[in-house]
Amino acid sequence: MRYSSYLELSKSALKNNFEYIRNMLGNTCQLSHVVKGNAYGHGIDTYVPMACEFGANHFSTFDAIEAEEVHDITNGEVTVLIMGMIGNDELDWAIENDIEFFVFDLDRVNAAIVSAKKQGKKARIHVELETGMNRTGFDLENLPALIRLLKKESDSLELKGICTHYAGAESYANLYRVNEQYDRFNKAITDFEQQGVKAQKLHTACSAAAIRLPHTQMDMARIGILQYGFWPSTETYIQTIKPGRNQLSDPLKRVLSWKSQVMNVKKVSQGEYIGYGNSYLAAHDMEVATVPVGYSHGFSRSLSNQGRALVRGVRVPVVGTVNMNMMLVDVSQVANIEIGDEVVLIGKQDELSISVSSFSDFSDQLNYELLTRLPHDIPRYIVK
Repeated sequence: MRYSSYLELSKSALKNNFEYIRNMLGNTCQLSHVVKGNAYGHGIDTYVPMACEFGANHFSTFDAIEAEEVHDITNGEVTVLIMGMIGNDELDWAIENDIEFFVFDLDRVNAAIVSAKKQGKKARIHVELETGMNRTGFDLENLPALIRLLKKESDSLELKGICTHYAGAESYANLYRVNEQYDRFNKAITDFEQQGVKAQKLHTACSAAAIRLPHTQMDMARIGILQYGFWPSTETYIQTIKPGRNQLSDPLKRVLSWKSQVMNVKKVSQGEYIGYGNSYLAAHDMEVATVPVGYSHGFSRSLSNQGRALVRGVRVPVVGTVNMNMMLVDVSQVANIEIGDEVVLIGKQDELSISVSSFSDFSDQLNYELLTRLPHDIPRYIVK
């Protein structure tokens, strides 16, 4: 094995998730597939072609680098939307290649106008509104100046969308704040339309909002974590499946599995310390296996003495401190352990499974965080 670990992406799981999401959104709401963070760790270059195979035709990225990768992979045959960073010096490329992008300040709008006039081609923009996230977006008191500019420069700007982002729709604790944002957004839309400015699409919903607050779906939903088979939060999952009432099983399937192998096996006597320092003392005679994955590969050091893996159908604990490139697991209960045996860090083996959410149970990581920390150079393979 050339690499110390690898990822598998399941086509059948992705197909299942797309069908679930499209059924949730219905026929009037477009699905934009969010692939920021290297497709949530799944790998843009591997994930996007597989998504296109199942009908994906609209992708949202964080920056121009990701947008260029999606554009090149798809030969420009899909819509690409940049939701975050694009430098003014990258606008020429974006406009030339019909890349859509958020605008949230007048500097970017004016730079887009200059670039559009230079190319004799309209810039495809989405106006992001500040409704309470206090991150990016036009403040509502500045809308009159923006509206005047949009009307004046309509030959250079194509208003593809008006949007905002909710500050924590995955938690009921944020519901009041999210509802306020929704109301502010709709008031702003009324202001736009009263001034004769109408966007082609209104969009506010992320995965959590789309599934918990269906009224936020509007013309398009920007779906990230759900398409990969993960829930935005445990609260979202419980609310959706409603245990004991209707649906008892998880309708989503995890697309990603993370696997490695046993690199070495060693017997450790009772009373010996294992690994760096003195964080783990063998309480009895043990057998430990070395796995060539560490925190440099995305397996957090905070999972020392807490993480789990699967070996030969047995759930085994991480013992000792997770190193930069290695970790140790207790395989005392695993029969006939051998070098080269498969080690599952995320995914299924026989009747057992380890989910990304289990990592957050043992650390402070969100599932988003663990996924996006998976290095770009870990090979990713498509499986059935």
